Amino acid sequence: MTQVLSTLLSHYRRHPGQLIMLLLGLWVASALWSGIQAINATARDSYARADTLFDTQLDQLERRDGTPLTRAEYYALRQAGLPVSPMLEGAVVTQDGTRLTLIGIDPLTLSSDNALAQTNTSASLSDFLTPPWQTRVAPDALAALGIERANASGATPTLADGKTLPPLVLSPALPPDTLIMDIAAAAQLLESGEKITRIVTAAGTLSEAPPGLTLTRATTLASPGQLTESFHLNLTALGLLAWVVGLFIVQAALGLALEQRLGMLRTLRVLGVSGRRLVLALSLELILLGLIGALAGIASGVWLARVLLPDVAATLGSLYGAGVGQELNLPWHYWVGGLAVSLGGLLLAGSGVLWRAARLNMLELGQMQAWRGGYRRQLTLMSISGALALSIALALYAWLRLQSPGDGLVAGFGLIAALLLASALWLPPFLALILRVLAHFARRRPLIHWAVADMQLQLPKLSLAMMALLIALATNLGVGSMVGGFRLTFLDWLDQRLVAPLYLNAPSEQYADIDAWLANRAEVSERLLTRRSNATLQAATTPEGSRSIGLPIELYGITPGESLTPHWPLLATQQDRSSAWTAFDDGAVFVNEQLATAENLSPGDRLTLSAPGANETLTITAVYPDYGNPSGQVLMSSPQLAARFNAPPSSMGVVLNENADVDTLRAALRERFNLGNDALSDQAEIKRIATEIFERTFTITRALNVLTLAVAALALFASLLAQARSRRQQLSPLWALGVPRVQLAQLNLAQLGGAALVTGLLAIPLGIAITWGLVAIINVAAFGWRLPLYLFPWKMAITLATAVIVALLAAALPTLRFWRASPRALLAEEANQ
Repeated sequence: MTQVLSTLLSHYRRHPGQLIMLLLGLWVASALWSGIQAINATARDSYARADTLFDTQLDQLERRDGTPLTRAEYYALRQAGLPVSPMLEGAVVTQDGTRLTLIGIDPLTLSSDNALAQTNTSASLSDFLTPPWQTRVAPDALAALGIERANASGATPTLADGKTLPPLVLSPALPPDTLIMDIAAAAQLLESGEKITRIVTAAGTLSEAPPGLTLTRATTLASPGQLTESFHLNLTALGLLAWVVGLFIVQAALGLALEQRLGMLRTLRVLGVSGRRLVLALSLELILLGLIGALAGIASGVWLARVLLPDVAATLGSLYGAGVGQELNLPWHYWVGGLAVSLGGLLLAGSGVLWRAARLNMLELGQMQAWRGGYRRQLTLMSISGALALSIALALYAWLRLQSPGDGLVAGFGLIAALLLASALWLPPFLALILRVLAHFARRRPLIHWAVADMQLQLPKLSLAMMALLIALATNLGVGSMVGGFRLTFLDWLDQRLVAPLYLNAPSEQYADIDAWLANRAEVSERLLTRRSNATLQAATTPEGSRSIGLPIELYGITPGESLTPHWPLLATQQDRSSAWTAFDDGAVFVNEQLATAENLSPGDRLTLSAPGANETLTITAVYPDYGNPSGQVLMSSPQLAARFNAPPSSMGVVLNENADVDTLRAALRERFNLGNDALSDQAEIKRIATEIFERTFTITRALNVLTLAVAALALFASLLAQARSRRQQLSPLWALGVPRVQLAQLNLAQLGGAALVTGLLAIPLGIAITWGLVAIINVAAFGWRLPLYLFPWKMAITLATAVIVALLAAALPTLRFWRASPRALLAEEANQ
């Protein structure tokens, strides 16, 4: 077995290019898959640690009017015998500008089995409770604090404002960018005075909220891991796609290597090596090469994850408020899983080669046409398999039509995968059909007829690379169109929502005075006050009947002024747009698309909402888009929300007359009401920040698309490079017959360019279908809202150009080698025919 394996591997010593392409395919496929899984593993580890905050099994008490609680109110509740505990939250800024969440707790009144009280077991309770206190911190936050892990224990880092944190104690179970300390130390750092953020109690301890307070049950708190599952599913799908495309390189390299070793395999069989032993030796060769490529790929995947992780963390933070650590935290099963997936993919790609090697007898092994003789049967099988994949796609689409709009995320991905598989399987038979038609029309032009016949001979070797190129181009076009459409929709939505040049965020108790003051300013034309509150959607009444729901939702109040209502987007109304706004002023409500999708609501339905001290039944008059919001939301006019649910003010948009000076008004507001710099924001700054968040959100998508397209180009390049010698053997006789090398080089480029052009043309409708699946199925199921379908002709033109350019570049090196070959070498090639 050692001698057989050594003989098989000696082929790569004579053909190092094939070994490079084989290892390159394994490396790229493993690197992209491993990088995505490393990002997902790190994010999920962060979510697990964040669950110490979200899954603390604590009910929360807050003031009904939204104003901060005080220590006096907490003391009163304790004196009344209620088992409550105070909590103070805020943010501190490190010297490098990173914002860290600071949580102050009282471990004496907090339940001893609570996760927050158990974040660190090595420090004594007295050290935590008494000066200089302690700061419990996750290792992820040390980089922001400018401290090495080896020097972290007991360190006292200085913040941007010059204050010093209590001595650090590492608590790996804490979520990223979070600090926990005694509430007294937190109050001193945050300068909160008598204010506290909330009062908590063990879940189920209180049956109702004390007077003036609202009670939020622990079961209503959402974990970031729940909100971000769809995001990670999208990443996994992109990584899996890159893995599949990378395996095309492996498949092409293995097939060509086996074809070139047919004589060697025949000799080994004649010398007495059994077919079973030969297949076992080929399998060992695959495993050996797979280990090398997989280990290199996993190492590169970790590097790729380190590069992309900051953008992923920014994406998850901006979309969901989910903190993700900046350091990779990879469990043992990541390494084992990455190796298993890489080796499994290699064996899957090589299974066809092993099967055909085991099935052919010794005489067939010596015939170079043995592989080509069965290719027609393969085309028939591909056509049948493609039809089966399309049938599966149609069945999934029919099933999705019967489901609720927000269901079917996995089925949606299955639909897109089936479409990609059907298209890839049909591509070689379609190319073969085109070549047969061209051969019929070119029979009176010998050179063109030869070129077509030669392309038919190359098709078995190029089909896998063309399939990879089709999938990569279609996916690139589909995801690019979806991202481009989202960008247009998002920016247009921002322009519609942000109609005021100045936005005010002040303490809720100041809004009445600010509103009265602004009413007397000549330069102010409208004050668009907003309010926010929470409620529970108890029931919904639809034409099918009434049903109980019990879903926590957001209540959002706006002022329907003349500058806002013409621009506010509505997706569906009960009658028309003007009637919807009239009903809205009279007490009807709008619901966002997320809530309408999740609960199958439409205009005309009635909602029963409950909140502390309020129980209202309201009519839906319109559905509006609310991009990026993971929660269901009910929109009411601000006066109605204040009257029905006692909701406090949350912000105010200030619309100015023409030629009014925004900077002068901003300065006057700050001076008159002693407002901080963060209390006033202008429209341009809000749009800039929102657009910047959006651009970072899709950085990883664009990066993976480019990498996937590069992998497809490598697959095509590997196929052409591996068969460069046989191509010269095909071209040399024509050169010897007098056909100029320039014409032969042009024919070679035209062959590949034409095949790539056909592939690009087929990728355009497939990319449109993928875009539709992403915006109409995947996005609705994942996020609860649908994007408009935008088509970009320039992206389609770029797709066609990319296909042709990739093919020409892949064909350029073999063509250049043929061009630079000496006449003696070409004659030697011709003599070997």
